[in-house]
Amino acid sequence: MSSHPTDFKGSITDAIRTAIEAKIDGAVVEVTGGGGHFSIAVVSKAFEGKGMVDSQRLVYGAIAHLMKGDMAPVHAVDSLKTRTP
Repeated sequence: MSSHPTDFKGSITDAIRTAIEAKIDGAVVEVTGGGGHFSIAVVSKAFEGKGMVDSQRLVYGAIAHLMKGDMAPVHAVDSLKTRTP
């Protein structure tokens, strides 16, 4: 696993999960990874009728604050899967 310096305090995976759940109603979120690199899977009815890119934009929009700055806790999302229930 790679290392990515951050000044973030607490669980980054929990922060990602919480941010997505707060922005996407009824989202069931699974986050794995570390060292700045994460894999995210999200299941939500909010994705119904949306294409893959639009669904992924919703997720990236929810975690954008965790990806900003030189010391951001999220350096890369290596895998992002979105689907409807």
